[in-house]
Formats: sequence, structure tokens, C-alpha cells
Amino acid sequence: MTHAVVLGASMGGLLAARALVGVYDRVTVVDRDPLPEDVGHRRGVPQARHFHTILVRGLRAMEEMFPGLTDELVADGAIEVGFTVDSRFVLAGHRMVSVDTGASDLQATRPMLEGAIRARLAKLPGVRLAPNCDVTGPVFEGGRVTGVEVSRDGAAEVLRADLVVDAMGRTGRARSWLAAEGLPTPAEDRIDVNMVYASRLVRPVTPFPDKLVLVGPVPGRPTGFAFAAQEHGRWMVTQVGMAGDHPPTDEPGFLAFLKRSAPPDVYDAVAASEPLTGIRAHRFPASLRRRYERLRGFPPGLLVFGDAMCSFNPIYGQGMTVAALESEALRRCLRDGDGDLARRFFREAARIIDPVWQLNALGDLALPEIPGHRSPSTKALNRYVARLQRVAAHDPVAATAFIRTIGLLQPPTSILRPNVLARVVIGGPRRD
Repeated sequence: MTHAVVLGASMGGLLAARALVGVYDRVTVVDRDPLPEDVGHRRGVPQARHFHTILVRGLRAMEEMFPGLTDELVADGAIEVGFTVDSRFVLAGHRMVSVDTGASDLQATRPMLEGAIRARLAKLPGVRLAPNCDVTGPVFEGGRVTGVEVSRDGAAEVLRADLVVDAMGRTGRARSWLAAEGLPTPAEDRIDVNMVYASRLVRPVTPFPDKLVLVGPVPGRPTGFAFAAQEHGRWMVTQVGMAGDHPPTDEPGFLAFLKRSAPPDVYDAVAASEPLTGIRAHRFPASLRRRYERLRGFPPGLLVFGDAMCSFNPIYGQGMTVAALESEALRRCLRDGDGDLARRFFREAARIIDPVWQLNALGDLALPEIPGHRSPSTKALNRYVARLQRVAAHDPVAATAFIRTIGLLQPPTSILRPNVLARVVIGGPRRD
């Protein structure tokens, strides 16, 4: 194996490329944007101005890929946050009890996180970053992909490759490339959340006691927010509104929208804070999953990765962690060579995606404002989860089970274990 080309230098593409290093002699990462050496924002990542988090499960995977990454990020100002020891979770209208769940995240701005990963990747042997390149399309020869055509400054160039990875985010083009070749295309699952999130960085005028306050939507109010510590004493205020109930971007409207869901101390802290940026909005119309694992045939020499395969509702903060787990899966598949690589990888990735997609769909469909089919089992599970979240307001076992599940440290079935189920049924022991 000699050359792999990854299309997209966002987090998904960088993590895909890391899995290829050492397996292919050369790995080229192509992106249409300039790739700054600093931690600036990029046109191709409009969501970067909003709250991002790496769950501890994803951070462990990244640490395996880039040893010392966590210490480096923390030294540069990233914030380690324990769930729910030094964070406040208000889900389904109930604040979860403070308990050491073993779940946590690492909080920093997206440019800082992405910049650190990109810098680490660029130092690995055989890696080349190719910015300012527009992708024209793959080269098909004899039923397989043998390269990709790109354009830089108007000049076309073909990059010959043994493997091409579409990691261009939810706008990934592999599905349209298959259709253009007359090949089967994957079915798509879609949940229309019609969401907009609006964010700004602020600096509180007095220290705030929590490192993260997360308030989720509830039926009748499909809105929520995150108030999260970031590097260099800054805080991110990200508001979300689903089902067309969207946050404004003017100053009075932004604060009025926050008042609908924020506890008084959070509202007061945000209102008194020094604004460091303007208010930026980003639209997310739908969660989208492309079922590549169900295709009976797929052209050799091509893979799909990350959001190009499944784009999760970002309100749950699991996308980068899932991409890190997919990178681990790709590395495992490559240990057995490149024979039938796409089929093997898509099936491995589906095992990672399935429980996260199901959990997120359950959360979305708990809101009557979100359109979608609700089977009897979905309705029953949502009633159970709603009761679990009420019990978790005072019961540490229920809270730990739920937080570790949404933190991807244990499977969704964990919230149905007998010790949790019993507490949910009887209401759990209350603390005095």
C-alpha cells in the first residue's frame, strides 16, 4: 500500500488520516480551505463558533493516537469537566444530583481542538496537508476508485491513490458519485429537527461556580443552552432551538431567549458578562444517517467516514467522540489488509453508530414538536427515560447510569439493568 487521500481536513478527516498513517506510505489530506497554523476559524467549519466537547471515551481514543494530547490541551487552557461533580445537568426539567459518575469531557473552542490535532498529524511520517484544493470527483477505473481529481487555483490535478476517503462532513459526495456511476446508493434515515444554534464567547465579571451548565429542551419548550468554560478564562454561551423555535441574534432577543430556559444565576452571569464576540448562528436542519453498511456492493478504493456517513444532532455533543471511535475501527480493519475493506469498515462503524443514533432519536422524538414516527416501544422507552431523569434528580445510581450512557461509556441497555430499573420503578431513595 502506497498512497491514501483523505478528502476533508476537519476533525473527521484528521482522525481518519491518523488511522491510515503507518499502513500507507503516504497520506494526503485535501481541503478547500487554507489550513492556518494558528487556531483561527475556517470557512468550511461554520459550526466551529459554537460549543464543542470531547467526551472522555473519545479523548481516550485520541490519546492512543496522539500520546500526550490531553496534557498538551490542558496546558494550553482546555478545561476538564467531571459529570456531574463540577457541572450542572438539567435534563427534562430536572437537575441531576451531583455525583462522581466517572464520565467527563474536555472543553475548548473548536479551532483550538482541531488545530492541536492537525498539528500533531502533520508531524507524522508520510503525511501531507493539501489546502486550497477543491475536489472535483473520484477517478473510476475498472470498477474501482484509483484516485481523485482536485483543482487548485483553477489548475486540475489527479491524485493517484490506493484509497480515497470521503470525510467531507454531512455534505460528503460519495452518495452522488455512486449514483453518477450507476451504482447502488445507500438508504438514508432522517430526523428533521429544524434547529438553529446561536453562540458567543463572553468573560464573566465574577467567577462562576460550575464549569458547565447544560439545560436540555422539554416538551412545550424545544430550546436549551450550554454555558461552558473555555480556554483563557472565556466562556461559551450556545443556545439551541428546535422545531422552528430559534434563538435570535440581536442582543435583547438573545438574552430574552436565554431567560426562557436558564436558571436565574446563569442568566444573571451571562447578562453581566463582557461580550468577546458577536452572536453567530448556524442552522442544522436534520440528523442524517446514510446506511452504507447495507449496500451489497461498494467500489474498492473508496471509503466514507464521519459525518459523511452519519451526522448526529449536535445538541448531544457526541460527534467528535464517534469519529474517534470510527478511527479506531478503521485501524482494526486495516490490520487485516485492504481486501473487502469497505464492507468490513462500514459494518464496524455501524456497531458504533447504531446505539448513538438510537439514543439520539429517542431524545429527539421525546419532543412532540419534532416530526417522526413513534412506535409503541419508542413511546414506552421515552416514558421510562423521563421517569429515570426525574429519579436522577435525587438518586445517584440512576444519575450515574444515565450520564455514563449518554457519555458513551456504557451501552443504552445499561439504563435497563435491574438495579437501575428497580430505582426508577420505586422512585429511588431520596437524600435528606
